[in-house]
Amino acid sequence: MSTTARIALIAFTALLGACAGHAPPPAPVARPVVFASPQPSSPEAEDVLFRALGLVGTPYRWGGNTPDSGFDCSGLISYVYRDMAGINLPRSTREMIVMRAPNVPQNALQTGDLIFFATHGGSQVSHAGIYVGEGRFVHAPATGGTVKLDSLSKAYWQRAYLNAKRVLPAAHLASNP
Repeated sequence: MSTTARIALIAFTALLGACAGHAPPPAPVARPVVFASPQPSSPEAEDVLFRALGLVGTPYRWGGNTPDSGFDCSGLISYVYRDMAGINLPRSTREMIVMRAPNVPQNALQTGDLIFFATHGGSQVSHAGIYVGEGRFVHAPATGGTVKLDSLSKAYWQRAYLNAKRVLPAAHLASNP
């Protein structure tokens, strides 16, 4: 899929999500993150991308791990990777962040990488999402919300960012900054 088509798909999804809610308050300016240049993507990474984007709007439910029951952040990730890539991941973010998978610098993220956050401050992981490219990720953020597409450039996510892991085998990766 071309970079232009990816940008159009992500923009379209973001617009659909924006129509249903209130505008977020202005965010403080965060330090810019430079992402790698695009490369051709693999079918597996594209499957993960489209499945994750297709779940935007699914209700949040703590402990949820299916579209019918809703998702929490780790349930969303586990479901997408099991369903689209045949990869069984640990169920909790604490287990995911310590699993045997390569760590990835933020400026080298590729579609399909898992990203981890400490949303309560400090260095203890408390949230995770799936990187979908163009500096964006899909996640199930909080009770009362839904699965959503968000931006790593927001100051909140920059402050909370901990680490990223690459779980798709090297032959299945897609570079999509």
